[in-house]
Amino acid sequence: METLLGMELIDWEDFFKLASRLIFNFIVLFLIVRLLYYPATRRKDYLFTYFMIGTTVFFLSFLLESVKIQLGFALGLFAVFGILRYRTLQIPIKEMTYLFIVIGVSIINALANKKISFGELVLTNAVIILFTYILEKRSILRHEYRKTIRYEKLELIKPEHRAALIQDLEERTGLRINRIEIGNINFLRDTARITIFYYEDASQ
Repeated sequence: METLLGMELIDWEDFFKLASRLIFNFIVLFLIVRLLYYPATRRKDYLFTYFMIGTTVFFLSFLLESVKIQLGFALGLFAVFGILRYRTLQIPIKEMTYLFIVIGVSIINALANKKISFGELVLTNAVIILFTYILEKRSILRHEYRKTIRYEKLELIKPEHRAALIQDLEERTGLRINRIEIGNINFLRDTARITIFYYEDASQ
């Protein structure tokens, strides 16, 4: 048997197993990330992140499957990626949920062994996709959108002027605002970062 750098040159059975699992996992990620998440948020940065994390986690899980720490390894991946945050902005709860889903399905699809039938694997992924679709697309949960803006009228950010602040923001954006969050205040530039929350059908 030919080897290269101490490794078997190619094992066709394992190769086709990896390729088929990879294609299956990519289809699942595409359905969740591209067809469910992206149309609702239009966040291309997270689109890239989810595909790359899902694919990387899949390869890590699949190629290290022979190591007899499968459960601990999977839980370790959840712990590492589950607490990820960017240095400048914490991941919103919805994006964190999708991150958890992406990591979860990638580990499931990579580590499913002979004790799990193909039908069970398909059913597991289908249920996750179905629940995500129902909660994202149907009217069971009304989706709340957000926008972050720079605001210059610092006199209106005081708690006693909250109603006037929301009214001014609604007139400027044309949206019926559900709630707001005031972030960083820059007194040198007389601006504040305000996040407004509104529903998709909340235009005035």
